[in-house]
Amino acid sequence: MAEPKKTKKDEAAEDAAAVEGTVAEEQVEETAAEETVEPAEAKAEEAEAPKKPRRTRKKADAPAEEPKAAKAARAPGEAPVVRAHAKYVRTSARKARLVCDHIRGKSVVDARAILAHTPRHVAQDWQKLLESAVANAEHNHELIGEELRISSVTADEGPTLKRFRPRAMGRASAIRKRTSHLSITLTPKE
Repeated sequence: MAEPKKTKKDEAAEDAAAVEGTVAEEQVEETAAEETVEPAEAKAEEAEAPKKPRRTRKKADAPAEEPKAAKAARAPGEAPVVRAHAKYVRTSARKARLVCDHIRGKSVVDARAILAHTPRHVAQDWQKLLESAVANAEHNHELIGEELRISSVTADEGPTLKRFRPRAMGRASAIRKRTSHLSITLTPKE
């Protein structure tokens, strides 16, 4: 009767057993049986269990819940407060305050008209921020943008970029490029 061919695992197991002085025949037989059975069993299991297609969730299936930001911002029965911030705007806070004083307390429609006709360059930044706040209100809080008013507007100082310019007789003078942080808070009209 011919002996089955030995694999590298079998040879390693015999060498280890020879060093110890005993041969573990049971281990050698088990490893040989596992090597011959594993591929056949794995193929049979794959054939028996067909893969199910993954179902993706559609937007229509999603539950209609209020966004997390809206839940955290207000208690039941309280009017929603919508905010928008613009940071590091390249204008001084003093110049930004000259424009924000015009729109404080106004409705969104009035503020848009005022900002559209204000000649200062920072009015464009305020207009962009106002549109962002209105979009936040419509998307996150399901409010109508035309029915909102500006409750607070602030222009705070941001970091100042320091630059230097050469001057006469080897001197240098500082140039301060100021920045500001703009913020708008909207609430529904009463």
